Amino acid sequence: MAVTIHPLPSCVQAVSPPEKFTYPFCYEPHPLCIAAADEVRRYLSLHPEWHDELQRGKMFGVLVIEGVCFLAAFSGTLDGKTRHDYFVPPVFDLMAPGCYFQEEEAAISDINHRIIQLSKLKTPNDTLRAKMQAELATYKQLMQQHKAERDAQRHRLPADDLIKQSQFEKAEYRRQKQAWEQRILAAEAPLREKQKQIEELQRERHERSIALQQWLFRQFVFLNALGEEKALPELFHPAVPPSGAGECCAPRLLQAAYKEGLQPLCMAEFWVGASPKDEIRHDGHFYPACNSKCRPILRHMLRGLDVEPNPLLADRERLLSQLHIIYNDKELAVVSKPAGLLSVPGKDDQPCVQEAMRERFPQATGPLIVHRLDMDTSGLMLIALTEEKYHELQDLFLHRRIHKVYHALLEREMPEGEEGDISLPLRPDINDRPHQMVDKEHGKPAQTHYRVLANRDGHALIELRPITGRTHQLRVHCAHPLGLNNPIVGDRLYGKPATRLMLHAHSITLEDKTFTDPYYEL
Repeated sequence: MAVTIHPLPSCVQAVSPPEKFTYPFCYEPHPLCIAAADEVRRYLSLHPEWHDELQRGKMFGVLVIEGVCFLAAFSGTLDGKTRHDYFVPPVFDLMAPGCYFQEEEAAISDINHRIIQLSKLKTPNDTLRAKMQAELATYKQLMQQHKAERDAQRHRLPADDLIKQSQFEKAEYRRQKQAWEQRILAAEAPLREKQKQIEELQRERHERSIALQQWLFRQFVFLNALGEEKALPELFHPAVPPSGAGECCAPRLLQAAYKEGLQPLCMAEFWVGASPKDEIRHDGHFYPACNSKCRPILRHMLRGLDVEPNPLLADRERLLSQLHIIYNDKELAVVSKPAGLLSVPGKDDQPCVQEAMRERFPQATGPLIVHRLDMDTSGLMLIALTEEKYHELQDLFLHRRIHKVYHALLEREMPEGEEGDISLPLRPDINDRPHQMVDKEHGKPAQTHYRVLANRDGHALIELRPITGRTHQLRVHCAHPLGLNNPIVGDRLYGKPATRLMLHAHSITLEDKTFTDPYYEL
């Protein structure tokens, strides 16, 4: 199927393209991408047969190319298909007729069916064992009755006769039990044979499933702008590629462009429909490429393109200059952290509070960092300068004797003075770190108290008091439909990206001391 190229609307024909290609893991969509996304949504509105599926939520993507045109893609499948004329084809079409994947998957499904059928066979041993227990119990009662009679007759009958009667009954009990066990063993012979068949089928299913998965990984071969090719196993080595790797929008779009010799200019991915049950996605919002599935692939596919620098690595000196110490003694320091600065070292050699404090307090003996703030969050952090103070503060946090107050600006207004509690258990999204998911079965308890302070220019300013301290707790509790359903302004993970995340650790209280940030305010 040839790639379909779509013209951008005339209203953006004069818009200048970006100088560099999009850094896909942190970006603000270019106006050309926004216009292309609007065109895709307009096209989707012409297909009412997709309405229900789209309402359940799906990620789409656009790639603007030279010539004021764009390509479009969807993740996974749409209407049960991997291909639609309007969108670019998948990197590898595992649903193509006659595909080995389909044939082998059908064979594995047949093995599953055979295992299910064999598992339905009834076992006779339950009924037989019940009969055995009943008969043996009856015989035991008879033995006890005879023992009582012998005890009553010991002064009248020879002792040898009584002993022989007792020995005979015990031997008879053992013979009856052995006979029953032999009977049950014979009855279970066909079942044991079936169980052996099930185990052999399970082993075959496991081996064929692994072989099929490895074969499938090798079929996903990705190009880059230099014409180089690499398959999934090489891109993820030594790890195993996650399920669904290569089926997201960004790899599909770049692969199609490279195959057709088109020049990519900018790219964006956006969500259509309702948020998934456990994740947070908002209709019409743009999202960065996922880390677990796409980062290794896109790291290869972007080679040869002039890509924007990672904005999270920019302004190192500016961030460090905005890290202020508002209090310190021999044991404790309190610092005001700017948004954009990590609390502890990350993967990309970004500046962080821990390293800055190590330079500022070279005499410190403690681990320094007692608790963390998200990189995107500004505000107060406690720094332990001695080992003893570190453990003391850890104990205070553990027993919830340190209280933090955050201020946040939300995307929409809320009734002033409204307050309440949010309780949504959280766990990491292992397929898309650092995102967190609401999971009522496996998540850890997370509670937050909120109060609406005021409304400003269409945004609610609220106070947040975390009772627990889970990763991204405040961000998820604000954004999730079961929470406030009102994301924090600038939340690039759970809302819309902006200049910065409008979440600020305003004050912190430990024992009889309260510290308030004098440097930053929302």
